[in-house]
Amino acid sequence: MKHLEDIQGSRVYGRRQGKALSEARQARMDKWMPEIEIRLPVIEGEESAPPVPPQEYFTESLRDYWLEIGFGKGEHLAAQAAAHPGVGMIGSEPFLNGVSGLVDQVDQQGLSNVRVFMDDARLLMDSLPDQSLGRAFILFPDPWPKARHHKRRIVSAGNIAVLARLLKDGAELRIGTDHMEYCRWIMAHMLDNEDFDWLADKPQNWQSRPEDWPATRYETKSLAQGRKSSYLRFVRRPRS
Repeated sequence: MKHLEDIQGSRVYGRRQGKALSEARQARMDKWMPEIEIRLPVIEGEESAPPVPPQEYFTESLRDYWLEIGFGKGEHLAAQAAAHPGVGMIGSEPFLNGVSGLVDQVDQQGLSNVRVFMDDARLLMDSLPDQSLGRAFILFPDPWPKARHHKRRIVSAGNIAVLARLLKDGAELRIGTDHMEYCRWIMAHMLDNEDFDWLADKPQNWQSRPEDWPATRYETKSLAQGRKSSYLRFVRRPRS
């Protein structure tokens, strides 16, 4: 297998579906997905598609666009969308049951500023233009703890470089994890990249979740089981 970060559209997810959806949830999916799902343009032949600005996926004018990679059941993304109605929240998640969880929130809260890409995040990332995002989130990704699987980790030199391209100057990248070895991996890779600064000057900056960082279901369960989480914040340095 080639190193995934060197492949355009590299795969950064696992399975696609767990248990079957209930009739009610399937009905909500059928109602909302035609309105909020992002579908990338298809180009015939070998010619690549031109970049698509994120505003093309929204019907209203918004002040900024944020991306969450692997949003789980969508608790964090929905909370951010509700707290920031002027921001277009784009979530990438190929897991059907997770997407259904977010769609439930869209339906219940009437969130018009949410869009979903139900495929691999790198396909979407590779399609976006430079400096098109004001913030990005990677929250509690699979740590792939076995050494032979480390090449599958989403936080890699290649994916960090893509995020550096997509984020505006001064934009924030937030990464959360409850896996200490993966935390060290993340820090090593992020600090090795010259495009980002770590926003921390004391342990509280990364040991405590900021007030404007809503909890995820996974994080709540992890804390209940006694695992500590790290809340890492990085800012995109100004381009020279």
